[in-house]
Amino acid sequence: MSHRVLVVDDDPTVSDVVRRYLEQDGFQVRLAADGSAALAAADAERPDLVVLDLMLGDLSGLDVCRRLRREQPGLAVVMLTALGEEGDRVLGLEVGADDYVTKPFSPRELVLRVRSVLRRAVPVAPPVPQVLVDGDLVADTGRRAARLGGRPLPLTVREFDLLEFLMRHPARAFSRAELLDRVWGWQFGDQSTVTVHVRRLREKVEPDPSEPVRLVTVWGVGYRYEPAARA
Repeated sequence: MSHRVLVVDDDPTVSDVVRRYLEQDGFQVRLAADGSAALAAADAERPDLVVLDLMLGDLSGLDVCRRLRREQPGLAVVMLTALGEEGDRVLGLEVGADDYVTKPFSPRELVLRVRSVLRRAVPVAPPVPQVLVDGDLVADTGRRAARLGGRPLPLTVREFDLLEFLMRHPARAFSRAELLDRVWGWQFGDQSTVTVHVRRLREKVEPDPSEPVRLVTVWGVGYRYEPAARA
């Protein structure tokens, strides 16, 4: 069964190009021209992924992303942002986008990013062990669900990827470039992507995000996952 993708952009030329490339790659595509239509389509059709332009006519892409995150926490989102607008990219990641592509973009690159996000969101054969446990933090890689103290954690696709990777490699320091490669599959890219996701993950798994005990900063290197038994 092919994945369903909702493309949200108020430029019909961009939407049509993206639709054609995605359909050629086997996706089922629905278009929405503004934020209100996007929210209605997402609620009615439950897509697997949304390609979301940041600049829309009625609601901003950030507002739409926030609403989607509240209503469908597991929905994957790839955001389209203006070239060079780092602040927009960071804001998009902070409100829950899993990835971003800057305009002008290559349609083939966008298709590859969509496939990459979906591949991580719905793995065909998750590696063992299926359940990672560290004290009161549990990550079920088969169900792609995490719990802290028995309560479900509303993690995005990339947040879960990052948590799973770090829990599989405890007490080892990774640079942001290494994490970008190992978790995102990017050999190059904006390393602030990693910084934003670590900050968001800390807000969800740390008792005090300003004094992290699990997702520890290693100054001059990057980040390290410190198991609860050592923390």
